[in-house]
Amino acid sequence: MLASGRRSNLYVDARLTTMSPDGLVLTGRLGLDAIREAGWQVDAVGGMTLGADPISYAIAFTSQLDGSPLRAFTVRKAAKQHGTGKRVEGPFESGDRVVVVEDVITTGGSARDAILAIREAGGVPVGVLAVVDRQEGGREVLEAEGLPVVSLTTAAEILELL
Repeated sequence: MLASGRRSNLYVDARLTTMSPDGLVLTGRLGLDAIREAGWQVDAVGGMTLGADPISYAIAFTSQLDGSPLRAFTVRKAAKQHGTGKRVEGPFESGDRVVVVEDVITTGGSARDAILAIREAGGVPVGVLAVVDRQEGGREVLEAEGLPVVSLTTAAEILELL
């Protein structure tokens, strides 16, 4: 069962890659390069915890090494009832132009939830970066809302390798 509630014959656990040492290096480099190639001028990267976290952190780390630092942040599923009560955590600032990060896009629901929280916190999403686009309509939903989507790979490309 997918986060969207759908059933699928293809399960993609991107965390096996994005949380491994080699995967962090690769994801950071490919993610930062994709942001630059898209021409997105942004201050920060982040998305829904847990899937987006290692990707965002890897991109932020790589951006620092390249001398053009981007901050990373995470979006909680719900605000905590104690502490700051924020949904967007980390060095995120109101007015930040951001890339919303996803590990896997299926319906676009998780990205849409993150976008809503980011906008409520004063952020300006300029695009969505996914490691994998399952090609099940999520890209089209997000693009219909005016956000360009870039994916590092697609379900079709993964299936070609199997």
